Amino acid sequence: MLKSVFIGSRLKSELIQSCFVFRSRRSIKKLAMAPPPVLALALPSETGRVLSIQSHTVQGYVGNKSAVFPLQLLGYDVDPINSVQFSNHTGYPTFKGQVLNGDQLWDLIEGLEANNLLYYTHLLTGYIGSVSFLNTVLKVVDKLRSINPNLTYVCDPVLGDEGKLYVAQELVSVYREKVVPVASMLTPNQFEAELLTGLRIVSEQDGREACNILHAAGPSKVVLTSINIDGNLLLIGSHQKEKGQPPAQFRIPIPKIPAYFTGTGDLMTALLLGWSNKYPDNLDKAAELSVSSLQALLVRTVNDYTRAGHDCQSSSLEIRLIQSQDDIRNPEIKYKAEIYN
Repeated sequence: MLKSVFIGSRLKSELIQSCFVFRSRRSIKKLAMAPPPVLALALPSETGRVLSIQSHTVQGYVGNKSAVFPLQLLGYDVDPINSVQFSNHTGYPTFKGQVLNGDQLWDLIEGLEANNLLYYTHLLTGYIGSVSFLNTVLKVVDKLRSINPNLTYVCDPVLGDEGKLYVAQELVSVYREKVVPVASMLTPNQFEAELLTGLRIVSEQDGREACNILHAAGPSKVVLTSINIDGNLLLIGSHQKEKGQPPAQFRIPIPKIPAYFTGTGDLMTALLLGWSNKYPDNLDKAAELSVSSLQALLVRTVNDYTRAGHDCQSSSLEIRLIQSQDDIRNPEIKYKAEIYN
């Protein structure tokens, strides 16, 4: 009899324990269904949250590899979407990898939206290789602005350089007719500005006029990141603070470095985004900081390759991004803006 009672008590105890474990598992399951807040949204940084849609390489620094780290150093939360994932940049003899298509890009956007993760202060875009992908990027702009009407869209219209197109011709008209009107800041080089405006740039005044044409089409901030006038390199910046008013324009002379680099345009646009957001009414100050950072990095890159015994004019150079982080975070301004009257 006592044995039976003891056995019954043990069974009852095991049953209670079993129920407790079952309920505990249900509780754990319920807790798992309530994810913690996204701190980038709940406690946003003073700078902002950037969605960066660009290329990616496993080795080297181009596209997102060249843009994300500098923006993070400047205090931004950055979420990258890689439009391509390649082993290395296409300047090497061979490369392998995958290309994201427009439907796959939209899948990622829908996934973010389904979890209420689609609030961004900035959108940054660089190289885009197809019309279909570019049209999806335009859908992304609309979607992001439906959530945050104050979204800043910084566009580097990567089309080509020195008279040579990098992309299919049909992308030029899509950029001109659809992308430029929705951009907040545009950062073309000389050749790209010519393609987007239809204006041949052979003088500084032509560069300033190209900025005016682009302002009329959409963006309030335009930076011609490099133009070559009579063998001299210049950056020309233009900020139209009020529609219909003449923009404030400036120039920054840039020294020529006898070498060819990859990823510098992507880095420059990221720096311009970072610093122009910190100095929203002083594009000239933002450009001074950006140029000074970039030039310090390029000098370090050339010096390091030379120290390694490499002829810097024999091939394109991978930039020394990680080694230059102090110059990105706290650049010494060595290149001053000259304001046009």
